[in-house]
Amino acid sequence: MLDPGPEYNPSMAESPVIVVDRLSKVYRVQKKEPGLVASIRGLVRRAYVDVRAVDDVSFTIERGELIGFLGPNGAGKTTALKVLAGLLHPTSGQARVLGHEPFKRERVFQRRFSLVLGQKNQLWWDLPAIESFLLNKEIYGVPEREFRATLDELVDLLELAPLLGVQVRKLSLGERMKCELAGALLHRPEVLFLDEPTIGLDVVMQQKIREFILAYNRCYAATILLTSHYMDDVKALCDRVIVINQGRLIYDGGLADLVQQYADDKLLQFELERPVPREALAELGELTLWEGQKGALRVPRAEISARAARLLAEFPVRDLAIQEPDVEEVIRELFGSSEVGAHG
Repeated sequence: MLDPGPEYNPSMAESPVIVVDRLSKVYRVQKKEPGLVASIRGLVRRAYVDVRAVDDVSFTIERGELIGFLGPNGAGKTTALKVLAGLLHPTSGQARVLGHEPFKRERVFQRRFSLVLGQKNQLWWDLPAIESFLLNKEIYGVPEREFRATLDELVDLLELAPLLGVQVRKLSLGERMKCELAGALLHRPEVLFLDEPTIGLDVVMQQKIREFILAYNRCYAATILLTSHYMDDVKALCDRVIVINQGRLIYDGGLADLVQQYADDKLLQFELERPVPREALAELGELTLWEGQKGALRVPRAEISARAARLLAEFPVRDLAIQEPDVEEVIRELFGSSEVGAHG
C-alpha cells in the first residue's frame, strides 16, 4: 500500500491547484502551396498562417481531482499539458499550477509535478531503469531514506523487481510504461499530467496501470489530469471530464451529466419469450441489436417511457432494461457538434 510518509502535508497544497484563464497557444507555420512553381515562389516570399492549438480555454481544478482531458487527435490536449508543465510558453491568457506560472520553470515548482507522455521515452534508453531512477533522485534532491521507501513501494505495486536491471530499450511497451510511471513519481509529485499512459498496452496491463493511478491519487490526494483515447480509462478513473475540440473547450462537467445532457437517445434492451418479426420491433425505434429473441432499440429520450410501455403491452417481453448510451459514442457526437457550449 502506498504510504504518504511523515513529510506529506495536505495543507501545503494551494486551492485551486490548477487555474487556466483564457489560455491560448498559437503557432505560426509556413503555408505551402502545391506545385513546383509555388515551391520556388516560396523560397523568395513565404506565406504564413496562424494555427490556434489552444484557443481561449478556461477551467480550474481542485486539489485531489482526477480529471479526464478528452478530445480527438489534434484537439490541443497535449499542447495544453505542455503549457501547464512549462514546456511551452502561452501566446495569451494565464496558467497557474500550485500557485506558479509554469513557463518560468522555477525549481521549487518542477519538484512538485510530473509529466508522463505515453508516446515519448523519458528514461535513458541504453541504461537499466534503476540508473534513471537514481539520476532522478539526484535531479530532484530526494533524500536517500525517502527515495528508498518510495522506490520499494513502487517496485512492489508495479511489479518492477525483475525489470530494474534491464536496459530500457529491451523492455516491452507495457514494462517500459510501468518504469516511466515509477520514474515520474519517485519525488512524490502533487500534480501529475498523464498523456496517453495506456496507449498500445494490452487489456491486462491497461487495468494494472489504471489501478495504480487510482491508488496514487487516493493515497497522496494528488491532482491528476489524464488524456486518453481509451474510454475505459476515463470511465474507470474520472468523475469529471474536460472536452476540447479544435483548441476550444466544449464541455466541462460530470461524466454522467455529459451523457444525460448531450445524448438525445436512450437504449431499450429487451429479451422476448419467443421470436417476433424484426419489422414489428423496428416500428418502436432504431434496432441496434437483434438476435432473434434479444435486442436493443435506440429511442428518443423524451419518448422512452411511452415506447417501453408499448413494448411491454404489444410483445411477449421476458426482461427489459433502459440504458444510457455509451459515453464514447456521446463524446464522438460532441466532436462533430458546433453548437455545444461549455458547461461548468
